[in-house]
Amino acid sequence: MFRPLSLYVGLRYTRAKRRNHFISFISLTSMLGIALGVTALITVLSVMNGFEHELRTRILGMTAHATISGYGEPLRDWPQVAELAQDDPRVLGAAPFIQKEGMLVAGSRVNGSLVRGIDPNEESAVSDVGQKMVQGRLEALQAGEFNIVLGMDLARILGVRVGDKVTLVTPAANVTPAGMVPRLKRFTVSGLFQVGMYEYDSALALVHIDDAAILFRMPGEVSGVQLKLDDMFRAPWVVRELAGSLPGTYRVSDWTQQHANFFRAIRTEKTVMFVILSLIVAVAAFNIVSTLVMVVTDKKADIAILRTLGLSPRGVMGVFMVQGTIIGLVGTLLGVMGGVLLALNVKTIVPAIERLFGVQFLPADVYYISELPSRLNALDVLHIGVLAFLLSVLATLYPAWNASRTQPAEALRYE
Repeated sequence: MFRPLSLYVGLRYTRAKRRNHFISFISLTSMLGIALGVTALITVLSVMNGFEHELRTRILGMTAHATISGYGEPLRDWPQVAELAQDDPRVLGAAPFIQKEGMLVAGSRVNGSLVRGIDPNEESAVSDVGQKMVQGRLEALQAGEFNIVLGMDLARILGVRVGDKVTLVTPAANVTPAGMVPRLKRFTVSGLFQVGMYEYDSALALVHIDDAAILFRMPGEVSGVQLKLDDMFRAPWVVRELAGSLPGTYRVSDWTQQHANFFRAIRTEKTVMFVILSLIVAVAAFNIVSTLVMVVTDKKADIAILRTLGLSPRGVMGVFMVQGTIIGLVGTLLGVMGGVLLALNVKTIVPAIERLFGVQFLPADVYYISELPSRLNALDVLHIGVLAFLLSVLATLYPAWNASRTQPAEALRYE
């Protein structure tokens, strides 16, 4: 679009020391504004990516990538289902589970709980709960011993520690001469876990799958089979293909369905933050408009001389587009470099600021994630850089077009 002469003059205007220092100040302000906006946008999105990754990791530490269960009834042929599922090379592990609701009673304290019966020897193939044990070991869950592993917050609510007794009350009832009596069983707390998600730490209790089968009257049956995949992001496609290859009718689900609202909320929040912070970049980019309008006014005589020497209106437009584009390009590059450096060093910079001012942004006794995570995404950086540059180019169009309409005779009349 630009002739070499337009490019040369535009570069010379950009490098030249202007007589009007106010215009130079506005140009510098526009450049720094774009740089700060791009830096802030890259850093904030990187931190939000870090939080999303941290939460996804903690959720999937307790939830399988995919689940196969019976259609409206317990799963009876689960050994066959688990074997067929593991024949797929994309399935790394499979483990049966029984999951029911119940109430845990310790003295005068009562709390609702989600009771999950697991096989400790196979659970490590599909979840990381064994690595999240704070006290005790998951292998302490032995069939027939009626041990139970509680989340840290659940144990705190009940006021129990390892070695204490709790009573598990199930919704199922026994029929006796005295009437309907709820089924209950005393368990010994053999361990405590903490995964960093209140949803699990405050409500989940783990027992051996054989003990759960006895308590919930599910001999030879399970609620379903949990699967761990080699690529969790392809879980929706993998479970659909598995469902088609299994004999019989089964209900299949994956982690994106179980926590769809949660991750959709995070994605929406990230989009909103991108739009809000993009407005900062837009405001800085459109400061270029005021800069170039003043430059055009200051260079009226120069424009008239260039026109009389044969430079076309399109060439004049190119001169000022080059000048504005360079301001935007330099600001964008500075912002990208600053944002990448800041995003990569958040874990170092934030603790230094906390020590300097004696504050703590994420207290460990309030937040499970006590460190500010950051996860830089190259695609986000590319999108932000391109957006900032395009806004800068767009901001040059009106003042450059206005300069191209300058009439030499009118501009030189009073010179």
